[in-house]
Amino acid sequence: MMKRLFRNVFLLPTLFAVAACATNSPSGPTASRPDTTRRTPSEDVSKYRPVFEAPVTAAATTPAPVPKKPVVPTNQVNAQIEQRLRDQAAANLNVKYAQGYRILAYAGLERDQAMAVRRAIISRYPEETDYLTFKQPVYRLYIGDYLTRLEAEQALLRLKPLAPKAELQVAQVLLSKAGQ
Repeated sequence: MMKRLFRNVFLLPTLFAVAACATNSPSGPTASRPDTTRRTPSEDVSKYRPVFEAPVTAAATTPAPVPKKPVVPTNQVNAQIEQRLRDQAAANLNVKYAQGYRILAYAGLERDQAMAVRRAIISRYPEETDYLTFKQPVYRLYIGDYLTRLEAEQALLRLKPLAPKAELQVAQVLLSKAGQ
């Protein structure tokens, strides 16, 4: 008795779930493909579209407007705002670093190779700034101080022939060097 009740409790909901998932679409070889044909309407409905008259241009009926004097603002910046702007400008003068990009031109174990890559880059592009770091046992040669990724990508394309494994690195860059 218990087995039959148990079977009915699980069989009946399963049967309902399978019946609910059945589709109403026709079965056969074309049932799995989506309908890509375009159907045309059986009747012409263009007679129901609204029709509007073309607007009359105002330029043809009215003379050209007389240009007015530009409005000159007065007292647009009060003393408090002016002082805050000066304070911000003074604070900006003290900022030395910003988030930017450098090119990692070499990362390896040999100092001679790092120096060879450095010499090749500096001889071809003397305006570029180079940073050679050593964190045992790896030498890393960084090139440039770029504020935007666009500048860094352009420089990377220039340096690729000299340093084929060069890649961009996000870094704190010197603003005095980056602005040049």
